Amino acid sequence: MLYVDNQDESLAFWTEVAGFHIVDEVILDEGMRWIEVAPAKDSQTSIILHDKEVVARMSAELNLGTPSLMFFTDDLDRLYADLVAKHVTVGEVVEMPTGRVFNFADNEKNYFAVMERKVKK
Repeated sequence: MLYVDNQDESLAFWTEVAGFHIVDEVILDEGMRWIEVAPAKDSQTSIILHDKEVVARMSAELNLGTPSLMFFTDDLDRLYADLVAKHVTVGEVVEMPTGRVFNFADNEKNYFAVMERKVKK
């Protein structure tokens, strides 16, 4: 995930300059706008462009000066339970229009996100 000052300008860079494609664009709660871009339409790797100001209000613990990694899983509940059992710092599971997600921290307090995508109908 990239935390950006201007999502529209960043979207223009990634699509018009870098040649990426829009995977998904959704308006979420609390003014959050999810913009996901990828180098190809069938790419396994994507970047989510998040507004720094909105994320800072929602997750003050995150380091917004560097990109963040989001992992995807098909079994969020199992992974969450496994990390809790191993005494990893985890956040609440949050339901978003794009899927269920939670954050966890590594041993150096770097935060990562894990999402189980909603199945598109």
